[in-house]
Amino acid sequence: MNERRHIHTARIPVRWIDQDTFGHVNNATYFTYFEQTRVDWLATLNVDWQRGVGPVVVHAECDYKRPITYPALLEITMLSEPPGRSSFHTYYEIRVEGDPDTVYAVGKATMVWVDVQKGRPVSLPDEIRHALAGLPDPASTTTR
Repeated sequence: MNERRHIHTARIPVRWIDQDTFGHVNNATYFTYFEQTRVDWLATLNVDWQRGVGPVVVHAECDYKRPITYPALLEITMLSEPPGRSSFHTYYEIRVEGDPDTVYAVGKATMVWVDVQKGRPVSLPDEIRHALAGLPDPASTTTR
């Protein structure tokens, strides 16, 4: 198994609407928190986004450890492993600000870079590959 490394942390407030009738965050909303963290991370990368080519979630899971209630500011840590040719795994840990030692949920999402029109996987962009492998962004590296 490859070693996981931290690639991003997002801070997301719990909204009133995130709660269910039992007064805690609805189970499905955790996946929205993972997604927002992933989108925030992707926005930090120097990726040449092409129409019709991009990431698709092919698997997602969540283990709920403790209920989250409103109000709260969440800290979602995103980790990864080195990528494959067209896919990569991301992992998530949700904590609540003020309670950093308690993990409220853990999750995983498997992403595949896809040509949507062809419905087929394509190679990951170099920027994504480098970010996941912990290498410097080739577009930001200068040679002398």
